[in-house]
Amino acid sequence: MIGYVRVSTEKQADEGVSLAAQRAKIEAYALAMELELVAIVEDAGISAKSLDRPGLRSALAMLDAGRASALLVVKLDRLTRSVRDLGDLVERYFASRCSLLSLSDAIDTRTAAGRLVLNVLVSVAQWEREATGERTREAMRHKASRGEFTGGRAPYGYAVGAGGELVAVESEQAVLRVVAELRAAGLSLRGIAAELDRAGLRSRAGKAFDAKQIERMAKGARAA
Repeated sequence: MIGYVRVSTEKQADEGVSLAAQRAKIEAYALAMELELVAIVEDAGISAKSLDRPGLRSALAMLDAGRASALLVVKLDRLTRSVRDLGDLVERYFASRCSLLSLSDAIDTRTAAGRLVLNVLVSVAQWEREATGERTREAMRHKASRGEFTGGRAPYGYAVGAGGELVAVESEQAVLRVVAELRAAGLSLRGIAAELDRAGLRSRAGKAFDAKQIERMAKGARAA
C-alpha cells in the first residue's frame, strides 16, 4: 500500500489532521492489519482544489508502475474535496485495478460494502456533472431567447454589450467592409491579408491577419 497525507496551510495545526497525526494513523492501521506500507507521500500546505499536486502525482505514479496496488488515506477529504475529481480517480484507478482505503469514512474497495459507499459517491459526481450541463444548456437557451450573445468571445467586428447583446465596433466593421470589397474583387485570402498588412491594419492582438482569420472575417462580413 501507499499512504497519502495532505494538509492545506490553514489546516496544518488542526488536531487529528496534521501530517504527523495522519502518518501515525496510517502506520498504525497498516501494522494492525498486517499490510505492507511501501511509502507515505505527502502534500504539505496544498489545497485539494485540484488533483494536480506533487505528492498525489507521485502516489498515482507508483500505482501506475505497479509498486503498490492500493492507496490509503485517513479521510477522503485528504485525497480530494471534489466529488467530480473523486469520480475521475475512481474511473482511472479504483474501479478495478487498484484499491482505495479511507479509514474515517469506512471505505475499503476490497470489500462489497466499501465499493458500495464509493459507488454512491461516484453516482453523486455523475449527477453533479449532468445537472451542471443541464443548467448550462438551459441558461444558454434563455439568453438566446432574449437575443443575447451566447458564444463566449464576440466575433471580430462586434463587442458584447452590457445587456449581453452584440454591439457593432465601427473600427472593426470598417475592416470587414474592406475584406468584403477585396474578396468581391477576386483576391485570395492570403492576398487580402497582405493588403491589410500593407495598409497597417492589425488584429485585436496587434498582429498581422492570417488567411484563416480573413476567411472567418469574410464570412462575418457576408452575414452582416
